[in-house]
Amino acid sequence: MSDRVVTTQLTVADEVRLAPPGPAPSDVQAPPLGIETRPEGYATLVVVSGAIDLVTEQALHNGLSQALARSERGIELDLSGVDFCDCSGLNVLLRVRRRALDEGKIITIRSAGSAMLRLFSITGTLPLFAGTGEADETAVTSGADEAGDDLKIELVQLRRAMQTRPVIDLARGILMASFGLNAEDSWQVLVSVSQNTNTKLHEVAGSLVGAVTGDPLPESFRLRIAETVAGLQAAPEDPSSSSPHP
Repeated sequence: MSDRVVTTQLTVADEVRLAPPGPAPSDVQAPPLGIETRPEGYATLVVVSGAIDLVTEQALHNGLSQALARSERGIELDLSGVDFCDCSGLNVLLRVRRRALDEGKIITIRSAGSAMLRLFSITGTLPLFAGTGEADETAVTSGADEAGDDLKIELVQLRRAMQTRPVIDLARGILMASFGLNAEDSWQVLVSVSQNTNTKLHEVAGSLVGAVTGDPLPESFRLRIAETVAGLQAAPEDPSSSSPHP
């Protein structure tokens, strides 16, 4: 296996090209999702940066699948550069992990930023990607031994994610239409309500969708939504994020 570092930039259209040398021109907007891969012993390190959402999920799936195919034993993920991820991104990680298990490989997370850790915490899926950080033969053997129990947990989490995703997407759409928010801010509102009221994310989303059809919205939800939206609208706009995520 070559030790050459391969840097791949994946655009929304899933165009794959080698990153040009040197800094990008100032008038060229950076792609919404970046993936860099390099060999790490028997495994492949995959560094993901940018936003993972409905627009970029296919690019992420293709990039991880390519890295998994090139790797002998599995892939390690560096997600510290991911600044936004919704349930579509989590579903991609779960699908690719299941494929890795089917091929006798493992996927572990080397590092993750606050956006990813928050999503893993809410969904309880972080243990599925726990590992020693060393993709050696011992780790692979251990992963294979625990694959049966892991797969049962993963299937439950995957079914839950697929069942709750539609209502969460609906709730985000309601917040976007009601308050003029972008996709990332609408996600932040749902997360804020969930964390501050100690309520599961899909239950918050369900209450918000129900409120549109006449069901009462809990007062604690209403207050937290109002406070979070007000905070987001009062925050100064970042010039680098003038184009919101769809």
